[in-house]
Amino acid sequence: MVVLLLLLQAACVFSVVVGLWVICSHFLTADIPAAISHPVRLRVLHCLFQLLMTWGMIFEKLSICSMPKFVCFMHDLVPLKEDPDVVVTDLRYGTIPVKLYQPKVSSSTPRLGIVFYHSGGIVMGSLRTHHAICCHLSKKSDSVVLAVGYRKLPKHKFPVALRDCVATTTHFLKSLNTYGVDPDQVVVCGDSVGRGMATVICQRFLGSPDLPKIRAQILIYASLQVLDFQLPSYQQNKNVPMASRDFAFYCVYTLLDIKPSWKSTIMKGAHLPAEFWEKYRKWLGAENIPERFKKRAYRPMPSEPLNESAYLETSLALDSVNSPLIAEDEVVAQLPETCIVSCEYDIFRDDSLLYKKRLEDLGVPVTWHHTEDGFHGVLSTLDMGYLHFPCSTRILDAIVQFLKGL
Repeated sequence: MVVLLLLLQAACVFSVVVGLWVICSHFLTADIPAAISHPVRLRVLHCLFQLLMTWGMIFEKLSICSMPKFVCFMHDLVPLKEDPDVVVTDLRYGTIPVKLYQPKVSSSTPRLGIVFYHSGGIVMGSLRTHHAICCHLSKKSDSVVLAVGYRKLPKHKFPVALRDCVATTTHFLKSLNTYGVDPDQVVVCGDSVGRGMATVICQRFLGSPDLPKIRAQILIYASLQVLDFQLPSYQQNKNVPMASRDFAFYCVYTLLDIKPSWKSTIMKGAHLPAEFWEKYRKWLGAENIPERFKKRAYRPMPSEPLNESAYLETSLALDSVNSPLIAEDEVVAQLPETCIVSCEYDIFRDDSLLYKKRLEDLGVPVTWHHTEDGFHGVLSTLDMGYLHFPCSTRILDAIVQFLKGL
């Protein structure tokens, strides 16, 4: 009994130490922009996330479970809120779990359909973390929403997640009559890495005449390339919650299955040859970003000489599946009408700005909503009570307005 009490006491002390370390680390490293409407809320949200990450890394070191698995387990413990106006059905397409959201009120005509791919860097996030977003989308836009529970890293390597999304979307497109969806009104939507699923699927399905054509794509604070980590937003927002540059790189090396030791080389741009930068400057160059986005703490960084070993190990980054921003013109020009949501204090802001310019230059209609006080992941705070940020509601309203205008 005495030994047990001592162990419990040690565990409590260790937990307090971990909590204090997380709080101190937050105040030493996190950058909370003055324009954020509720800075204290963001601090609390970030500390909670970092606490889960820290415990996850401890359990990973102890070989109990991986860090992402622990974080997913914890965020999925939060109970889901039911909406009396939306019918939610849990289904499986083969082995892939999906959630179907349908307005409770019946409709005499087929509804708009949305396929939603959640965020989380393909290492975190789930159907449960994005339940509120899908519920609100279905209710406010009077649409049928299918959320895809794709398999994640690190257990399931690239490109398993994409295959799951392709298979699920294909099945849904072939079953539209079953769900009362108009085959001319199907939209793909994703936030953060889920946006990549959305735009890559749009690109892939261009050559599928046997499937209904995708009507539009919605890309929310999109991560669209894993090549250039020195764009203005990557410098300006490198320590802004909820996606720091370090966390973004963790997701990148997990996705591409490369050694973390290459981080410094990749950050400096030494993993790609000079001819690459020359070829893709027209799409990736910071000169394509409006000047007003470069005023805050940005310094152009020239690429360093090529590191051949790094180039060989990171070659997957050049695949348009991982960097849809560099897909060829003939592909991008055929993409459907697009809604892009960007946030000022998001490390991936410039990915959205560059893609917006590419689409517009090629004649693709683009609706752009920029949130001046937004940060990465803010839409997920919709139903978080005290941790709710008003700009999440504005983003949702902008998306719903776009959908109603289709």
